Amino acid sequence: MSSTKERATHLVARGRDLSQTARGWAERSIFWQVWERLLENEFVDRSVALASKAFVSFFPTIIVVASFAPHSVRQSIYDAITRRTGVEGNALATFKGAFASSDDVRRATGFLGLVFTLFYVNSFTTALSRVYMKAWRRPKTGRVSAYVTGVSWLMGIVVYFALIGALRAILGAGPQTAAFAAFALCTAVGLWWITPWLMLQRQVRLRVLAPTAVITGVALILYAASASLWMPRTLDKNQHQFGFFGVALSLVTWLSGAAIIIVVGACSGPVIADDGGPLGRIVRGAGRDDVLVPGAVASLPAPPRSATLADAIGLGRSTAADET
Repeated sequence: MSSTKERATHLVARGRDLSQTARGWAERSIFWQVWERLLENEFVDRSVALASKAFVSFFPTIIVVASFAPHSVRQSIYDAITRRTGVEGNALATFKGAFASSDDVRRATGFLGLVFTLFYVNSFTTALSRVYMKAWRRPKTGRVSAYVTGVSWLMGIVVYFALIGALRAILGAGPQTAAFAAFALCTAVGLWWITPWLMLQRQVRLRVLAPTAVITGVALILYAASASLWMPRTLDKNQHQFGFFGVALSLVTWLSGAAIIIVVGACSGPVIADDGGPLGRIVRGAGRDDVLVPGAVASLPAPPRSATLADAIGLGRSTAADET
């Protein structure tokens, strides 16, 4: 009886040691560090905020800006957005109406209204900038140039959508589809390479932003491709139940998924760049340990406490980096 109890005690102790060893290994892994950075950055709360800003600010601005563009450019933007979001059926007609009524939009907006609209989109670019600033633990700067950066980024997005839509129309289906897919992947990675660089106010070296670009660009391309499988059903169900509001609800759902991908990519970048292993050394470059450009203000220190699941939805205690 005594020997049985000793064996049981030994097995429990051994199991506890193995568990602690496994936990220690997991906590040293880059995946655990990314998870902790996500918790630190309140990724659920950030994703919801980013998706909501995109819906009420980014999309309306795209529609207004597109209304001032030539018809072919406007059509390319419309095709690119609807294919990315997987909009089909009756919802497609509703969505198309926003782009088809360009004359009404121009008359209602006017040139002065267009200028104000460009500044209005700053609410979205500010939210996007906060995602990257907090992920990289960068201090708040309050530069006026952030408005110019936001408008410049918006113009780049408009050009990106127009280019993707036009190229799809030119190449069409068949063997050219592979060429379009390769082009779309490269441009997506390029877009999400430049985006954090701008949002971080060019204070982080462009090279070390490569992991963020690859993770975000590739994931968003795959996400957009998957939208054709589930988005039409979601749209049909929501539109049948809620009418026009159902279309809006479906778009918010799609945007929420895209926002999570952006936040994950943003939080993965600094963890990989600061990694002391081979991956980090490759990202930083041979013989370099710095991730900031010369003369940049030092980043904020890590939070004094470990993040918890409560932080994911913004219920944890604020940290020093919360105000970025």
